[in-house]
Amino acid sequence: MLKFSYLAMIAFTFVGSFWLEIFLKVRVIRRVKRWFLSIAPTAAIFLLWDYYAVTRGHWKFDKEQVIGIFGPAGIPLEEFLFFFFVPLAGLMTIEAVRRVKPHWKFGDER
Repeated sequence: MLKFSYLAMIAFTFVGSFWLEIFLKVRVIRRVKRWFLSIAPTAAIFLLWDYYAVTRGHWKFDKEQVIGIFGPAGIPLEEFLFFFFVPLAGLMTIEAVRRVKPHWKFGDER
């Protein structure tokens, strides 16, 4: 069961926010292109950082806590999923706050 640790953490994070999609109808999942374009550039930068760090020996991933599917430089599938699903959960949370608190201003708090 230890090999599912990282995957379970990602699933817990996503499921913890997914209910907002259903009950508050935040409609983040529905706008795939929008969320993908907002997450992909940052995910790419962090994956390149991972690649650099792993290939230089700065860190590694515990092979006992991942399912065993690896990409370039031994980066596990879970790391790729992390950089998409955790920000996606964040987007759902932000949109839920916007729905519940429409009078709150975003981006122009000055």
